[in-house]
Amino acid sequence: MTLDKLETGNSAVITAVGGEGALRCRLLDMGLIPRTKVMVRKVAPLGDPIELFLRGYELTIRLEDAQKIEIEAITEKE
Repeated sequence: MTLDKLETGNSAVITAVGGEGALRCRLLDMGLIPRTKVMVRKVAPLGDPIELFLRGYELTIRLEDAQKIEIEAITEKE
């Protein structure tokens, strides 16, 4: 599943970061690296952009970029 499909308030772990060239490097530089826990905090009224919480800070990214990030949802027991 990709990050753009994660609902507000839910958490997941990043499994892979797609994209090419500068975009992929920028996503990795912002802390969106594999095995990082991420939570969707807010979604803009029209659905783009989305606000994430990861590594102790908030990050807002475009929906198009979120589609390039593969995640695995975290169940409530974890």
